[in-house]
Amino acid sequence: MSENADDVIRVLIVDDIAETRENLRKLLQFEPDIEVVGAARTGQEAIELARETEPDVVLMDINMPDMDGITATEELKRDVRFAQIIILSVQSESDYLRRAMRAGASDFIAKPPSGDELIGTIRSLAKDARRIKDEMARLEGTGPLRPQPERIGPEGKILAVYSAKGGVGCTMIATNLAVGLDTANTPTVLVDAALQFGDVAVSLNLQVKNSFVDLASRAEELDADIVEDVLLQHECGLRVLAAPPRPEMADEVHAEQVRNVLEHLKQHFAYVIVDTSSTMDDITLTILDLADLLIAVATPEIPAIKDARLLFDLLGVLEFPKEHIFFVLNKMDRKSGITAAAITENLKYTVDGEIPDDERAVTTSVNRGVPLLLADKGQPSAKGILDLLGSIKQRLVEEVTVGNEEREPERPRLFSR
Repeated sequence: MSENADDVIRVLIVDDIAETRENLRKLLQFEPDIEVVGAARTGQEAIELARETEPDVVLMDINMPDMDGITATEELKRDVRFAQIIILSVQSESDYLRRAMRAGASDFIAKPPSGDELIGTIRSLAKDARRIKDEMARLEGTGPLRPQPERIGPEGKILAVYSAKGGVGCTMIATNLAVGLDTANTPTVLVDAALQFGDVAVSLNLQVKNSFVDLASRAEELDADIVEDVLLQHECGLRVLAAPPRPEMADEVHAEQVRNVLEHLKQHFAYVIVDTSSTMDDITLTILDLADLLIAVATPEIPAIKDARLLFDLLGVLEFPKEHIFFVLNKMDRKSGITAAAITENLKYTVDGEIPDDERAVTTSVNRGVPLLLADKGQPSAKGILDLLGSIKQRLVEEVTVGNEEREPERPRLFSR
């Protein structure tokens, strides 16, 4: 094989049908950068082979004689943490998707997979496997790779989703990113900081029993028990800190309380996803001060692009690091006549991710309270979210530095209450 051994993608095939295993092997055998390192008939055999071969990517069937693929995925991820699992199944119900993602699967492809889709997904996920291996090696020296929580650094990462213009899809993006990032190894909490009119709970079909107000009022004495009592839990396992149920209750929450709450949450979660209000007040600015990554969202419309320009100008004044901005275009439609390249040229900011316009799927998702990644990952908008997830993970890992560094000094604020 001509590829460097370090660049070869190691793939393990798991399926109880010999013909399927052989077909998958044949599908991959002519790819110079992919090596099939083993094929297992049962879940237990897959776990044992994974320990021996340490694959980058595992193609996992759901239905097997000893244990289902979801259980096998959960067990395998404990032993080979960097392995990326692709679930293969003829069943595409949302329950299977939720269970697979909670178990640690990275993707879900319907059987029989097309060659292009399968190979493209393997190559994309292999990048995640390598990044995790590199980070584990950095943290552990040259010793064996031991299972441990998948943290990007010593603390969790705060990802703020913001747009200067309302109605561009920030809540949809924040909700789906949180669902996609939340696994057994990367526990994630979704925070609705649009305190007056937040829609996160509605987007997840959750009844608001407790909210941000309940933590803010005890921000000086937070502990695990208090937080556990206040957070809501979605059926997929995602933890949620909801916005107050009534707009006037937002006045009870102050910027310093928001700071304390978010700093506490990142001690206990790998990712803290924050959906924000479009208002640039002291609470929003506090969130920006804490954000490890600002996901700035716009749509291909002149008012949204104008507001994005104003946002980037403001971030420059605030000395917000440009490398901590991840610019996303939502509702992209080729018929609109406004391309990502044109927006990049106009704003002098590179577009880091695009989500195609998929109004029917998004509207159905919101109205049902079922995020796209838990409904149908085959929809164009869901595929865009998955691509976004991969790019965001890559950005975060690339920013990891060796050792513990001092926090950046607090950036100047424009507004105060």
